Amino acid sequence: MQLQQLAYFVAVAETRHFTQAAERMRVAQPSLSKQIKALESDLGAPLFSRARGNVTLTPAGEALLPLARRMLADAGTARQEVAELAGLRRGRVRLGATPSLCAGLLADALARFHLAYPGIELLVEEDGSRDLVRALARGQLDLSLIITPLQGDDPSLVTEEILRENLVVVTPSHQPERKPYLRMEDLRGRGMVMFRRGYDLREATLAACRQAGFEPRFAVEGGEMDAVLRFVEAGLGLAVVPSMVLDGRPGLTGTPLAPPGLSRTIALAHRKDVEPTRAAQAFRTTLLSFVVEAGHERTLPQGVELIAESNPTAGLL
Repeated sequence: MQLQQLAYFVAVAETRHFTQAAERMRVAQPSLSKQIKALESDLGAPLFSRARGNVTLTPAGEALLPLARRMLADAGTARQEVAELAGLRRGRVRLGATPSLCAGLLADALARFHLAYPGIELLVEEDGSRDLVRALARGQLDLSLIITPLQGDDPSLVTEEILRENLVVVTPSHQPERKPYLRMEDLRGRGMVMFRRGYDLREATLAACRQAGFEPRFAVEGGEMDAVLRFVEAGLGLAVVPSMVLDGRPGLTGTPLAPPGLSRTIALAHRKDVEPTRAAQAFRTTLLSFVVEAGHERTLPQGVELIAESNPTAGLL
């Protein structure tokens, strides 16, 4: 079994077309077909069904696909690690982060890292925690900032909690709440701007409303972070969001929830079975140094509290 054969197999599996897969891989279609047949012979099972011009995965192909993607991702990481031995003059960090973090403090941490390691490419994947965890497991990310606790412990991941952030009720600044605090019960019957299904904040908000004894009324639903904030700013309803996303948005006002309120924990995660590359380790050190300094200097966004107090340069996660 060769990595090139696996790459051809994944291309056919994703395009469901041998000619399109060959074009993607920049190889002649007969050569690609020959390598697929050699892989099937090596494995002792057909990987594709070819009926009436349709290409579908066999059960063996379905079983191989996630493994092949992971093997290819790991091979790429190995190549990257060898390239980095020159002293972090080259390399790549594939980082996942939730939209609220991309809209908040992450940009400053990335700027500090880029200044220290200008030759290292930064690839940022913005998504919800559940999707980011899946991307980590598939080997598509080196590190990811996720929200914990996860839906059930994932034994394949190592997580390191670094920050805790409060959730607030956000309204347009020209329609501010007149109370210093709001209870979840105060949101009963009020139109809410709700995130899309599968979004972590959606699940947290729904759970808090139900614990308070009511189902929320949606004025608008289905948005990502920036869209939700813009809808609220336009007066379409209120929303429950992390306090850090309100920095630089004078058109919005956040009202804390009555103690103990709602909060969530931000953690840095990586796969347990694959040691992060030197570039990823350098980013981890930079990020932790940034948040620890900001915590001690009280420059973290409002409502954000430091958890990581350990030496960021000590060891791995």
